[in-house]
Amino acid sequence: MPSAFRSIALIGKLRSPAIAESLRELREFLESRGCEVLVERDTAASLGAGASGADYETIGKGAQLAIVIGGDGTMLAAARKLVRYKVPLTGVNQGRVGFMTDVALDDMRASVGAILEGRYSVEERALLNAEIRRDGKVLLATIALNEAVIGKGSQGRLIEFELYLDGEYVYTLRADGVIVATPTGSTAYALSAQGPILHPSVPALALVPLNPHTLSARPVSVSDRSVVEIALVRAVDARAHFDGFALADMAEGDRLVLRRSGDAVRFVHPEGYRYFAMLREKLHWSEAVEKGRDLE
Repeated sequence: MPSAFRSIALIGKLRSPAIAESLRELREFLESRGCEVLVERDTAASLGAGASGADYETIGKGAQLAIVIGGDGTMLAAARKLVRYKVPLTGVNQGRVGFMTDVALDDMRASVGAILEGRYSVEERALLNAEIRRDGKVLLATIALNEAVIGKGSQGRLIEFELYLDGEYVYTLRADGVIVATPTGSTAYALSAQGPILHPSVPALALVPLNPHTLSARPVSVSDRSVVEIALVRAVDARAHFDGFALADMAEGDRLVLRRSGDAVRFVHPEGYRYFAMLREKLHWSEAVEKGRDLE
């Protein structure tokens, strides 16, 4: 049967011999199915054994699918670099949790085989365009798949900021910071800050304060069509970061402006993928109930 994807890129962060072995095994499997395999340059260098590597531009222009082996951080990095090329991604989990890398290592060959045979689903995930502005000039322009965060810096002092939605003043808050999370990012940093879980199909953003200096400040969900603007009022030391990659120091008077991107990340899921089944597995939902039944 002809493969649904003829040119496939392999991307991995080789933190252990097990990941390297999985990459070699997957490369051999794909080649045995008649696929052209492009190994990302840093991944190929780590593999050694004469592996030749391709940069992200080559992958973006030549690959029909990118398979990422590792954890969510590895997937985030690959997604940020490939989104403008519209290359879909699928992930084999070798991280700790793996909300975005949903193929289990033990099922790697079967799941990838199903995808090659056309038994898969495609899911689009929203991105944020982010700008930091100072005195009317753009200091930094980047994207965020998970979240944009303004937080206190190394001095550990609270910051004070004003929040606006579509130009409308919402509130002023003193806190350690604030997270603006996409549905994808709602199960990342925002989840640890007691934010809501947003299903990927919900067109919303979660605004999650970090340790606010008031008991009444709570996470809020807003339309992802809103323009979110955060203005620093007082901050001895403040920083913004985006998916944990892009980082920028911010000063009083700076503004972070966020709006939904026109681009989207496309995830390829193997046959049988279900979002809530994934959450039950990753977050151990119903585990105590099931154990209790086993003891009855």
